[in-house]
Amino acid sequence: MSMDTQPTERHPADSHDLIRVQGARVNNLKDVSVDIPKRRLTVFTGVSGSGKSSLVFGTIAAESQRMINETYSTFVQGFMPTMARPEVDVLEGLTTAILVDQERLGANPRSTVGTVTDANAMLRILFSRLGQPHLGSPQAFSFNVASVQGSREVTIDKGTGSAMSDDFAITGGMCPRCEGMGSVTDIDLAELYDDSKSLAEGALTIPGYTVDGWMVRIFSESGFLDPAKPIREYTETELHDFLYKEPTKVKFQNINMTYEGLVSKIQKSFLSKDKEAMQPHIRAFVDRAVTFTACPDCGGTRLSAGARSSKIGGISIADACAMQISDLAAWVNGLDEPSVAPLLATLRQTLDSFVEIGLGYLSLDRSSGTLSGGESQRVKLIRHLGSALTDVTYVFDEPTIGLHPHDIQRMNELLLRLRDKGNTVLVVEHKPEMIAIADHAVDLGPRAGTAGGTITFEGTIDELRASDTLTGRHLDDRVSVKSTVRESRGTLEIRGATAHNLQEVDVDIPLGVLVVVTGVAGSGKSSLIHGSIPAGSGVVSIDQTAIRGSRRSNPATYTGLLEPIRKAFAKANGVKPALFSANSEGACPNCNGAGVIYTDLGIMAGVSTVCEVCGGKRFDASVLDYHLGGRDISEVLAMSVSEAEEFFAAGEARTPAAHAILARLVDVGLGYLRLGQPLPTLSGGERQRLKLATHMAEKGDIYVLDEPTSGLHLADVDHLLGLLDRLVDSGKSVIVVEHHQAVMAHADWIIDLGPGAGHDGGRIVFEGTPADLVAAGSTLTGEHLAAYVAG
Repeated sequence: MSMDTQPTERHPADSHDLIRVQGARVNNLKDVSVDIPKRRLTVFTGVSGSGKSSLVFGTIAAESQRMINETYSTFVQGFMPTMARPEVDVLEGLTTAILVDQERLGANPRSTVGTVTDANAMLRILFSRLGQPHLGSPQAFSFNVASVQGSREVTIDKGTGSAMSDDFAITGGMCPRCEGMGSVTDIDLAELYDDSKSLAEGALTIPGYTVDGWMVRIFSESGFLDPAKPIREYTETELHDFLYKEPTKVKFQNINMTYEGLVSKIQKSFLSKDKEAMQPHIRAFVDRAVTFTACPDCGGTRLSAGARSSKIGGISIADACAMQISDLAAWVNGLDEPSVAPLLATLRQTLDSFVEIGLGYLSLDRSSGTLSGGESQRVKLIRHLGSALTDVTYVFDEPTIGLHPHDIQRMNELLLRLRDKGNTVLVVEHKPEMIAIADHAVDLGPRAGTAGGTITFEGTIDELRASDTLTGRHLDDRVSVKSTVRESRGTLEIRGATAHNLQEVDVDIPLGVLVVVTGVAGSGKSSLIHGSIPAGSGVVSIDQTAIRGSRRSNPATYTGLLEPIRKAFAKANGVKPALFSANSEGACPNCNGAGVIYTDLGIMAGVSTVCEVCGGKRFDASVLDYHLGGRDISEVLAMSVSEAEEFFAAGEARTPAAHAILARLVDVGLGYLRLGQPLPTLSGGERQRLKLATHMAEKGDIYVLDEPTSGLHLADVDHLLGLLDRLVDSGKSVIVVEHHQAVMAHADWIIDLGPGAGHDGGRIVFEGTPADLVAAGSTLTGEHLAAYVAG
């Protein structure tokens, strides 16, 4: 019998191998159409503000998430934010999109590296099976589960009413003293109130506790206290009721309310939240009024004595979580127990992923709120590496941020592994080392803001190199190390630095020159610089921490630019400056100057709609009748920084104070930002450069910058180097913590930390000029820098 060897026809289901975008107009995109291959790694390049995020996050990922949300029941959708369809004509071939962005992990004080990656859950199961003495189920090792004992009556026969008592107990791992927080608080009562005043006179000095506000009125009208009596004259009972009374039901203006002591109220409203997530004035109050110390009962481990007593080979779960993850991986690899073999294999894979991705220096008990944006993104990636999902679209936002060239190679391998599982990987990226591994490239531009928003190239990486686009021309950019370097004007001595993993580091940092501090992620760079050179007199420190600001904040308010603009408008029109503030008298009465109406739906996610009265302009209609140089205030705030710099430079609108601030913003490469763009929409790199532009006006002799190339296109790095040179030439000392080889090669002096991360780092492995580092080739940084300048 003969067999038909003809190839079968391709199944129609296999023909859907493209994500098609047609007519995308989100933000600055100009009717963009593009085909993106599925199950491949596609990189999106272009200068900051060219429209990469608008295409990838604002269009493709946003529509995928919106359509998934619509598959849930109406009841479940009620708990989800209402998402509008992106401005796009056609979107075909979408798959489930998972965003792996740089947003810091949740600011929940109970969240750790272990809890967000499931490593803790696996360890708890391991200790519940193998730990000696045996304690119980995995929750006996959880610092988020309290131990509870009690009894209840269970009715056996409803006819006879016979019942029996049933005792129950839940064994949790939570330390009873600190309630699983790892720290205890000591509150300075003198910072809560002025005891010489009465409640009616404004004795309480806590943010938000105003005399006529609900927070104070529940104290003064509760019946427990005399509102006209100074606090220092309270009886012992009154003082106890004021500070420590347990929650008690009271009737307040015919409303049932719960009264509780001030200290308990402060602990619930302020101290149960992560300090880093608080508004600046609240954080300042907490810093002033509260002292945090490690819990004396659990030693900061968050775990009960029972959970700490159960051990495997002499190691408790608290010891395991406190280990550096690279050491923990080695310990888990040494365990051989057939009864939990599948669990051990999964745990080993998760811990090995940490090491592979360059996070082996972390520990599982590290609070997730303390991770940087780059570290947070890589921790999220680890969650997805072990996922059983395939045919998913993973979207990454600059995954190389915070990575040494040595670590980028390992990140590349993990992204390729995700792709090879049958997933579509979309990466927004600037680093040539990561662009080089892509199967497909989409370049947006040609410039930023209104000068961008078009596709300038689609194709392979080799074709991108040969193209005449800005990215193509700069993709193979290489710099040579300086033949001559500046001479220092003295040294800044650091002696015996031991912050975090630093091992008694002694180093002399030359002043009056450009110094670059480098080393692999976790080697101790930030610990050395930020820990030993605190921001203060003569030191301007610009780190990667998020800018604190509400959705009402924008570059104009943050930099102080709005002040001279308001005064110029007021002077030109003969009215007061407050009219030209959307947070003051000029605000639209309908939206109170927000530009949108936020509707709080209680337990559901709030929704926002553009204000129908002002059309999102934020100002009262009468304010828009006043002009400066032919523009009203809303039109000025809609300008880009570059447009505004020209506008305020000459003519009727000439305002030197505003022009000086705008010139600094252009200097740091933010010419494309809109003046009224809400701060929460800025990327980490943009926020840092905004801080840099603001701090450049300060009087400082030493500038400390933490990865200023974050978010910068290859073509903009030269611009940044020119700015750093101008700072040094003006007599400043500039110290930069950086991984970018172009910045290293441009330095006058390099300090390299390592040789590895965590306890394998924390030492100075090289000090000298870039030329000497390349010649020596004795460190990882030296090897990569030598390859870069030679390549």
